[in-house]
Amino acid sequence: METYTLLRSFADSWYLLFMTAFFVGIIAWAWRPGSRKVQDEVANSIFRNDDRPAGDGAQAPSDGLSQGAR
Repeated sequence: METYTLLRSFADSWYLLFMTAFFVGIIAWAWRPGSRKVQDEVANSIFRNDDRPAGDGAQAPSDGLSQGAR
């Protein structure tokens, strides 16, 4: 049997089944009941240091703006 024919038959049958099961598994994992808290935390993580700059001594983003841009 030729290599291409063997790989083609594998991709048409078992790999398609594997990828379908993988896709359904990812969707089920994302919509599981316990993931709401994690998803909300990740969605709001970019606003974590919004009230004050990070504590590493870096300059606040608004400090470098000119008076006209404020």
